[in-house]
Amino acid sequence: MISMKNIIKTYKIWNQQIDVLKWIDLEIKDGEFVSIMGPSGSGKSTLMNIIWMLDTSEWEYSLGWVRVDNLGEAKRTSIRSEKIWFIFQNYSLIPRKTALKQVMLPLMYQGISSSKRKKIATEALEKVGLSDKMHNKPNELSWWQQQRVSIARAMAIKPDIILADEPTGALDTGTWVEIMKLLEELNKDWTTIILITHEKEISAFAKRNISIRDGLII
Repeated sequence: MISMKNIIKTYKIWNQQIDVLKWIDLEIKDGEFVSIMGPSGSGKSTLMNIIWMLDTSEWEYSLGWVRVDNLGEAKRTSIRSEKIWFIFQNYSLIPRKTALKQVMLPLMYQGISSSKRKKIATEALEKVGLSDKMHNKPNELSWWQQQRVSIARAMAIKPDIILADEPTGALDTGTWVEIMKLLEELNKDWTTIILITHEKEISAFAKRNISIRDGLII
């Protein structure tokens, strides 16, 4: 699914060069549930942005059989929208839209009809236990309910890869366990899950753990 070779990322701050990633090689197979774990400043979020194709430079990155590092921005954007979904820590919901419309929106960009979008979105929200909250807006939902809406969007569009960046960071123990179990369910449908975390309890849900420190996979 993902093959990355010789990943280097350097920032220059004033006259100082900071090496964030240092000759990273990484392979993730189709259908894996992988965690990338490391302390703050280790380079894990930078690596996630590269996987998401937000940052390309002089390295080799293949997604499936496609060398994405050689593609233009328009083509990379197209691949992102079709194959990859990002679950953020802050949920990234649109304030004025109901839960149902939040889940329907990405389906519109796939050219799916309105009636089918509504059916798919309704089923996804039912799967995450929000059948009674479909017409609520984000400010009418708890934090864990908002994250469930975000996961319902992923269930609806069925991406090949889900990137989850600290998806349980704002949740208490009881609710983050529920969120991680929903990600496990997505993985059972052969969706590749790549989880960024700094907590061992969260990474334990993954089937393979990658530790990164000081820009190196250790």
